[in-house]
Amino acid sequence: MDLQKLIDKKDAAARYMVAEISYICNKLEKRAPGSKGEHQACEYAAKQMKNYGCDRVFVEEFKENPGSFFGWIYFTISCCFLALISYFILPVLSIVFIALGLLLCFLQFGLYKKVVDKLFKEEIGHNVTGFKKPTGEVKRRIIFNGHPDAAWEWPFKYKFTYLGFDIHMIVCFLGAFYTLGIAIASLAGAFEANPDLGTRMGLGALAFTPFWFGLYFMWNKNRVVDGANDNLTGCYIGMAILKYLKEEHINFENTEIGVVWSGSEEAGLRGAKAWCEAHADEFNDVPTFVFSYDTIAQSEHLQVNYRDLNGTVKVDKDVSDLFYEACVELGIDCGKGIVPPLGGATDSAAFAQAGMRSTGVTALNHALPDFYHTRLDTPKALNPKCLADCFAASVKALEMFDNGAKQ
Repeated sequence: MDLQKLIDKKDAAARYMVAEISYICNKLEKRAPGSKGEHQACEYAAKQMKNYGCDRVFVEEFKENPGSFFGWIYFTISCCFLALISYFILPVLSIVFIALGLLLCFLQFGLYKKVVDKLFKEEIGHNVTGFKKPTGEVKRRIIFNGHPDAAWEWPFKYKFTYLGFDIHMIVCFLGAFYTLGIAIASLAGAFEANPDLGTRMGLGALAFTPFWFGLYFMWNKNRVVDGANDNLTGCYIGMAILKYLKEEHINFENTEIGVVWSGSEEAGLRGAKAWCEAHADEFNDVPTFVFSYDTIAQSEHLQVNYRDLNGTVKVDKDVSDLFYEACVELGIDCGKGIVPPLGGATDSAAFAQAGMRSTGVTALNHALPDFYHTRLDTPKALNPKCLADCFAASVKALEMFDNGAKQ
């Protein structure tokens, strides 16, 4: 199949995406994970999918505890305070508290495990899925994925930019390891000859306490950002492809096209994980590629990620290569990279962990721009050129996939 007609419409597609993203941001309720606004966005997308020719469209709900994704911070920081107090009483207990806090951080944020979820209020999240069947037998399948929910604002980042936010986080970690270090030294007898030194070292840890205390307010659960870039941009790559396929009356003979909006990514990939639990085994019949898009905002940082979830999850090389090669074919600058440690994740990680062939596409500087997770992520912050290029590359990847590439 030759899809050059769609590629030539990339600028029109970008205008369409900007208009739709603006509508959702301005007319629907805020889209926190598990919120009414998230549900409204999924229902709105379901209507569009039907209008754009999808034969099967469904909105599904799932249970989650969205407050846990940042709520673990309360426990970890409390462990740091308890460790500091314990240092002066029983150093071994100080070591236990620091180890417990860091382990919780690693499991809940580093690996997105559900360690403390049940301690937070249960909510109902939503996913929406649409599939457009080919005219003949299904021999391959491609799914375009994004997440419709938006983040809670990070007040420190909004006020002090990424540099201030980053320094704050680094100092907090340094404080934890400093406390751990002096507790180990004390337990090993390093201060037996000079107890005053041990006391002064412990009092020195007080310098970190304002930074620890600040982390209690790292996220503002009462302010949800618009999430225009993060991540309605990712949602509308697939929707734009559906729209222009219909307008050009293009139907595939053997390639099924799916669009999935997986909710509550900002709560730890909860929607994508729920979707995979419900459906991953349904797609072993034919080669199925999943492209997850997240924050398509900065052209100079467009990249396909070969590892996800803080660098811990390997995604499918063929799927990743396909997007990269599509960019090369069109002369679009695209890098090869990973979602690095402390960089979070895209929904691609959930699909990969479920055994599906996926990759994550991002266009975001990991020295996070001012709009990221702040009130500045409005439709005014959208980048039409970046949207146009990502749309064109995605269409080219679809064309190459339909013609048998990487299967």
